[in-house]
Amino acid sequence: MPAKTRDADGHHHVYVVYLRNPKGDGKAGYYVGMTGLTPEARFANHKSGVKAASVVKRFGERLVPRLYEHLNPMPYEKAVRMEVALADSLRKRGFQVFGGH
Repeated sequence: MPAKTRDADGHHHVYVVYLRNPKGDGKAGYYVGMTGLTPEARFANHKSGVKAASVVKRFGERLVPRLYEHLNPMPYEKAVRMEVALADSLRKRGFQVFGGH
């Protein structure tokens, strides 16, 4: 039996960060991303400037696990699609969303 690859094991995650007033208009927003790290490690990297999205570094307050933890982990290809779907879902609900390529 062939060994599973790391991606087949599903070690990628999507995550959502709550952003405080990113456009300066008094409205909160969200950043949606995907990572091979845990969401917590990736958020820490954003905040410390490691491969950071500037909007998360400047305005990121906290992760919002209730929006993503039921989805994780997953293979890379699924995470790519899920990042877009999650961002689109939040936009359709009227939220200001960054990321979610």
